[in-house]
This record gives sequence, C-alpha cells and structure tokens, in this order.
Amino acid sequence: MSATAVHSLWTTAAEPIGKIDAPHIEYAQISPVLIVLGVAILGIVVEAFVPRKGRYLTQVVLAAAGLVAAFVSVVLLAANGYGTTKAHIVAMGAVAVDGPALFLQGTIVLAGLVGVFTFAERRLDPLAHGKRVDSFAAQGSAVPGSEAEQAAVKAGFATTEVFPLVMFAIAGMLVFPAANDLLTLFIALEVLSLPLYLLCALARRKRLLSQEAAVKYFLLGAFSSAFLLFGIALIYGYAGSMSYAQIARVVEGDVTTIDPALADTMGNDALLLVGGALVVVGLLFKVGAVPFHMWTPDVYQGAPTPVTGFMAAATKVAAFGALLRLLYVVLPGLRWDWRPVMWGVAIVTMLGGAIVAITQTDIKRLLAYSSIAHAGFILAGVIATTPDGVSSVLFYLGGYSFVTIGAFAVVTLVRDAGGEATHLSKWAGLGRRSPLVAAVFAVFLLAFAGIPLTSGFSGKFAVFKAAADGGAAPLVVVGVLSSAVAAFFYIRVIVLMFFHEPQPDGPTVAVPSPLTMTAIGLGVAVTVVLGVAPQYFLDLAGQAGVFVR
Repeated sequence: MSATAVHSLWTTAAEPIGKIDAPHIEYAQISPVLIVLGVAILGIVVEAFVPRKGRYLTQVVLAAAGLVAAFVSVVLLAANGYGTTKAHIVAMGAVAVDGPALFLQGTIVLAGLVGVFTFAERRLDPLAHGKRVDSFAAQGSAVPGSEAEQAAVKAGFATTEVFPLVMFAIAGMLVFPAANDLLTLFIALEVLSLPLYLLCALARRKRLLSQEAAVKYFLLGAFSSAFLLFGIALIYGYAGSMSYAQIARVVEGDVTTIDPALADTMGNDALLLVGGALVVVGLLFKVGAVPFHMWTPDVYQGAPTPVTGFMAAATKVAAFGALLRLLYVVLPGLRWDWRPVMWGVAIVTMLGGAIVAITQTDIKRLLAYSSIAHAGFILAGVIATTPDGVSSVLFYLGGYSFVTIGAFAVVTLVRDAGGEATHLSKWAGLGRRSPLVAAVFAVFLLAFAGIPLTSGFSGKFAVFKAAADGGAAPLVVVGVLSSAVAAFFYIRVIVLMFFHEPQPDGPTVAVPSPLTMTAIGLGVAVTVVLGVAPQYFLDLAGQAGVFVR
C-alpha cells in the first residue's frame, strides 16, 4: 500500500464526529460527597508534607471538620426541599438526590464522625517508649514482629494514613445508596471497600490475626464484586441501559424509549432474573446476610476494634440503602420474583445469626453474629414493599448505627496485658469492677435485644409493623422468635457482668480520652432518645421515605 493511500485512510478516520458536550454536574447537590472526597485528598497531602509530629492532630481535626461540614451540607439540602419536593436526579443521571439518599448520607456522616473519634483514641494502651499509641500498627508495611516494626514502635511512629482512608470509605458510602445507575453503584462499592480492606489489616496488637481478617475480607469481597459486576453486565444485556429508570421501564414492558437497533436482542427474562439475582447477592454480601455472612465474624474479630465498630455501622447503612433503591426503583416490576427469595434470606439470617451467637465465647464474634441477626430484622422491613417499609428501615439503621459504634467503643476499654480482653470469661464481674462501663454496655445490649424504652425496640416495632402491614405476618412471627433467642445471649452477658465474682487476675477498665467518651455518650443518648421519644424521628424517616425516579 502506498504512502498516499495510508495517508488518505488516516484523514478519513480523523474526520470530525460532532461536538462532544461537556458534562453538566450540579456541584451544590452533591456537595456532601465532594467535601468528604476533598478532605480525603487533603489528608494524603498532609501525609506527604506535614512533619510526622504534627500529622496526628492535623488529620484528626481535618477529618472531623470535613465530616461536620458534610453533615451541615446534608441538612441544608434537606431544609431546601431536596429530600421532598425538589428531589431529582443529578450528575447526568448518575446520582439521586432524594429523601432516602439524604437521610442515609446524614446517618453515614454522623456514624463516620463518631468512628473518627474512636480512631483517634490514644489513652487506652500504656505509653510505648514514652509516647502515646493508638489502636493501629506503628508502621503498616513492617512485617509483624520484625526489627523494622520494633524500630517504628521505639521511634513513636503512628499510622495516621487511617484518617484519609476512612474518609475515602465514607465518600464511597455516601454515593452507594444514592447511585442511580449500575456503573456508579459498582464504582461506589469499590471506593468504599478498598480502604476497609486496608484498615482491617492495621491492628497494633494481634497483627497476624488482623492481617488474616483483611485477606479473608478482601478475597470474599472480590468474589462479591465479581457477582455484582456479572449481574450488571447481564442486566445491561437485558435492558440496553445502565440507568435505573430505563431498566425499570423495560422491566415494566415500556419499550418505546429503546434504541430500535437493540430491540431484537433485549427483553430476555432469563438475563433479567439471573442478573438481578447476582446484583442482589453482591449487596447481601455487604449487608452480611446468610448465606453470604461467612466473612463477618472473622473480620469483626481480627480488625482493630474502632474499624470494626465503624464498619459494622456505616457499611450496613450504605448497603441497605443501595439494596432498597435497587428493589424499589429498578425491580418493582419483579416483586413477585424477588420477594419469596428475600423471605427465605431474611428467615435464615434472623435465625442463623441468633442461634450461632449463643455458642460464641468472644465478645466481638458475639456482636458479629448479633449484627447478622439484625440484618435479618432489617430485611423484614425491606420485604414490606410499602412506603412504611422504607421509612422503618431508615429509622432502624439510624438507631442501630450509633448503638453499634458505642458498643464496640466500650469493648476497647476492657483490657489486659495483651490488649483488649475480648474473651467472655474476662468480662465476669465487670459490674463490680467498673459499674458505669458495665451499665453502659448493658444499655447497648438491651437495645440490641429490643427491650422497650430503647431505640432497638422502636426500630424492631417499626420494621415488624411495616412487614405485617405488607402481608409478611409469618415473617414477623419468625422475627419475634429470633429476638427472643437473641435476648438470651445479650442477657447472659449482663448476668455475667453483674452477678459473677470478678477474677483476681481479671482485666482492667482503661480511662479513655473525651473522644471515646463522646462516642459512647452519643450512643447512649441516641439509644434512650429514640426509645423514649421516637415519634419525631419516625416522622422524619417517613418524610424521607420516597425515592425519586
């Protein structure tokens, strides 16, 4: 082929293909996400340029200020009607700004703020070489027990990178329940998951257990991401679009908006059913529902306890938000297909979590199985498929997240020579050693059990009532029975703390800084307020319970 012929091919290929429009982004309406992302990036800059001595304080102040600013932004958006009358789709169809999105974003940001307080705690461990230490490894890249690690501890190093990591995770969580197309959903999932895999591996004590937890979480998380991505591909093959609204229209039989070139290859129900099932599996993994729960106890036990508390609260809120939007906005036309399956998942999750928790001897594993049972209770509200179902799930998640972080914050206080004393036998007689700490933990356990005048009772009552009204009364019976089983092991821990003699070589209760005190105090306050006077917050969740499409 001659040079002129090649040249003519180039010029033909390079002819203009029309004007590419610049994307139109409503920055004000996605400001909570932008603020958190901006603070995360600033945190990386701090790691690069601020001297090591000043990094801890800078990172803590920066993270806390960023989360407060993000919460103010969420409140302003809600006050301006973006949760109700002005709810709409922004960022060229990628993100929804509506009541459920803003409610869940507010909950995630507040849970993140309380989580950052527990991350920043530096008074629980004894001084190492005259320097205060936190829950995280002195140098994450050092091999456990190596000379490099000993040198890092001696030099007083601190892994302050945990603060930008947690901000990136929170940014992903803010997008996850608001995602309005499948690609945005997947990207948000990866942005929230990858920092959590790293954070799980950074425990100062029991580093090998921590790294094992991180590897398990990463491997199983990779499987769940693969399921989700395969499901997205199949749904795209079915509907010819990633957009939630467009997929929902095709599911409901409206094919007027379809590109005629794609019409012949679309509408295969097998693609829809298999794709929808795979996407739901990916989300149920994040929620920790049976049978996708195997990672939960190992990761909760091995991860640094502040990370466990943050993850148990915020990840559940984000994942349930994404699951609600998928089932209520994208797949309402498949309700008769997915409801029976979700019934089965909810029943085995409630019973499995409650029954296996009875056998646990480690307090963090016990709380992990408790969180699995709670995922089952929340699924009862999801199955209701009514506006009350959405609002009850929002209310439950709001109350549950603060109780969870508070409970794990208490776990960090009970310590022996090896760090946290998580074996249940060590907690015997804690009520006599430290009546206040034991009483606070008892309040959290009673809330988990759903005892009246706690947030747990109000939340369970709301989701069970919504499920019963939605025609799922047998599910409510199973839920009440599971709650009775769960109450046994919560009350067993309370009896152990208050009605057993303390061991002579038992653990001590560390006196925390005001940061952890604030986290625990907020948990108690939310537990009591939502239990004694829940109506205002139920109304708030009710107003926020309508999805935009």
